[in-house]
Amino acid sequence: MASPVTPLSPRQVGGAQAFVSDLAVGLARRGHEVRLHCTEGSVVPGVPLVMVPPPADAAAALVMPAGRAPEAAPGVAAAIAAMFKSIAPDTEVVSQHAFDAPAFEAAATGPPVLHTLHLPPLVPAVVEAVARLDAVHLATVSESCRASWKRAGVEIARVLRNGVPDLRIDSALVDQAALVAGRISREKGIDHALRAARAAGLPVRIAGAAYDPSYEVDLSGAERLGALPRDELRRVMARSAVTVCAVRWDEPFGLVAAEAQMAGCPVAAYRRGALPEVIEEGVSGFFAEPDNIDGLSDAIRRCLNLDRSAVRSSALKRLGLEEALDRYEAALKQVAR
Repeated sequence: MASPVTPLSPRQVGGAQAFVSDLAVGLARRGHEVRLHCTEGSVVPGVPLVMVPPPADAAAALVMPAGRAPEAAPGVAAAIAAMFKSIAPDTEVVSQHAFDAPAFEAAATGPPVLHTLHLPPLVPAVVEAVARLDAVHLATVSESCRASWKRAGVEIARVLRNGVPDLRIDSALVDQAALVAGRISREKGIDHALRAARAAGLPVRIAGAAYDPSYEVDLSGAERLGALPRDELRRVMARSAVTVCAVRWDEPFGLVAAEAQMAGCPVAAYRRGALPEVIEEGVSGFFAEPDNIDGLSDAIRRCLNLDRSAVRSSALKRLGLEEALDRYEAALKQVAR
């Protein structure tokens, strides 16, 4: 079950949406009968979709980690109720990925549910709803994110790290350019990434769609690629010299960093949130201390000397989708009992 706030598509708005799609398709490929509950307009080849109409107040419910708080959205609550009502009676277990308070409240009846929290405790209504659940029904995507929930008074039983598929990308010549990828919003630190890359002497290409309408950033001089299908984004990563993740918040996972490494592209990042769990420092990338633009520029330069085959090998060992599917199969079987 995905949040009805945004449709799922090859041009995903965020890492959680991308992983939910990969998880559903991957479990179906392994022989499980999977139905993916989502909002109309979703496109996920390889798995049956059970869709609800998009709620008119979806934009109000979007979580802006460094912006406005989400508003009450009765249309979203109604859509989530409809999603739970549409669950087939023979369903053994639900893997629930929406970060909307009604999704935790509506799960009180019906088949057992494993809720994966893809965000830290940012929204008071969500924290209150999650705190009423037993820890065995809760998972999150990194040790860093689990620690943030613990500080908010919520115990989470499992860490189920995201994984990314190994898309076969033909070897390509590497351009001396830095890539900034992901949604265009304040917490992603795009302004810091631009300044650091330019200080390192690299032109910048930006891949991603606008997300926070209140966020204004000067992108002049950067090559704007827009929102790309994931296979095309992976190709851009494969031919970029470095991916820059200048996050201004405690990143709960960092799927862009994982995908870049899988493409053989090293990552320069602020040492924040879960990124130290995703990047193998000195092998697949380098860190700078948070908000230190000069340090980030130095990390970018150091990334240029890394062995790209070693970057990819590191990702294959640590960040693959198949290992993530193994973890979810085991967790869902336990919750279903």
